[in-house]
Amino acid sequence: MKLPYWHVDAFADRPFAGNQAAVMPLETWLPDDVLQAIGEENNFAETAFVVKDAGGDADWELRWFTPACEIRLCGHATLAAGHVLLGRDGGDRVRFRTRKAGLLEVRRSGAGYELALPAIPTEPSEWPEAVGLLGAQPLEVWRNPDGYGIYLFASEDDVRALDPDLRALGALGDDQFICTAPGGDTDVVSRVFVPGGGVDEDSVTGSAHAALTPFWAARLGRDSFTAHQASRRGGDLVCRLEGDQAWLGGACVTVVEGTFRLP
Repeated sequence: MKLPYWHVDAFADRPFAGNQAAVMPLETWLPDDVLQAIGEENNFAETAFVVKDAGGDADWELRWFTPACEIRLCGHATLAAGHVLLGRDGGDRVRFRTRKAGLLEVRRSGAGYELALPAIPTEPSEWPEAVGLLGAQPLEVWRNPDGYGIYLFASEDDVRALDPDLRALGALGDDQFICTAPGGDTDVVSRVFVPGGGVDEDSVTGSAHAALTPFWAARLGRDSFTAHQASRRGGDLVCRLEGDQAWLGGACVTVVEGTFRLP
């Protein structure tokens, strides 16, 4: 069996930056163990699988697999899937039906795209055990019950200097540890650690920015801002809060287009 395959750098305007994702349109859903094996073989943070939506309320069904498991929400691989499908099929927007995140949309915006994700609210909280493993003391901690935690620091230098105990953080569960501060060249800067989910430090994290969008919109007193995720690869986003949606803007670059072969 031959399957179409794209390797895309999302939230990037050049190769070797942003966050890598595989995108694989399928005729029908393969067994879950095969999807998982493909995700492991690709060995990216996420592989996005899409199948034409039979229900009619969206264009495609969408699922995401890490090398270890299926996940409930992934922003960068959704942006990558929109980039592939709009580039291949044409049009200005594409809608995805997901199993746990509802309907998601990617649309063209200038030279790039915008992705709509559900805005993720957080509340003031405490987690001394996790804070002690980050390598520095945040000014504030905000969390929500689904495992998204925002750790606010005073400066971009503080965030860039973090050297967390990843093994110990991973033992606390599959939470996202979203470390953020006011930025220098952008309004906001962040780094995101998900060691319990198999990703020690994510390159550019759409779902984390779905939490950062309402958080920073309230602090900045405006609905839109620029953001940079200061990972080794790095990536840039424009974030906008619109009702209960976080719109994340960015570019994508196709690095590989080819065929994935199954027995």
